[in-house]
Amino acid sequence: MAVLIPFRTPVNSKDEQFFKTLGARVAQARKARNLTQHQICAMLGMPQQTLANYECGTIRLPASMLPVLAPILGLTPDELLGYERPKGKRGPSSRLQQQVEHISRLPKSKQHVVMEMLDAFIAQAGH
Repeated sequence: MAVLIPFRTPVNSKDEQFFKTLGARVAQARKARNLTQHQICAMLGMPQQTLANYECGTIRLPASMLPVLAPILGLTPDELLGYERPKGKRGPSSRLQQQVEHISRLPKSKQHVVMEMLDAFIAQAGH
């Protein structure tokens, strides 16, 4: 994998809120996947302080990093930017599909609890 060189453009006041929100979304997604900054930085070949600055919004997260970082966080680049996952041609997602997507964003330990409850319910319903 090529080493990514961070683009350290200071954030101006016009873009400050956008990059703070983006950074918070990165941190939230990272924590939801039980990943540390060090683990992500090892995957990306970047210093931990750079990711910390991205997450705080003190430096801009380069657009070129979105397609690399998003899959590591279990998101699409659009979701990382705050856009919802595109809906299929059938219209809005069913409630069940929305719940499954919500569960997939939970930390792994909470996903495990939900799956155990579903397994027990399905087993009971089958009898």
